Amino acid sequence: MQLLRLAGLAAVLVVSLLFAVFVGDQGPWYFAWVIGTIMIILISGAGAILLDAQQDGKIGSPSDLEV
Repeated sequence: MQLLRLAGLAAVLVVSLLFAVFVGDQGPWYFAWVIGTIMIILISGAGAILLDAQQDGKIGSPSDLEV
């Protein structure tokens, strides 16, 4: 299992290095674009999960407010 994990991380490293070599000076722009896209996806996913939980009545119900 550890060997498979190490191979996966090595593949990510190689792809990242090749990407950095090919994009050259535009690397920071692409990095910001990728990070921003990932953040938007994660934030929208978290919002959808919270909305679903609110609609199911799991959070925000009056029983949650009792001390």
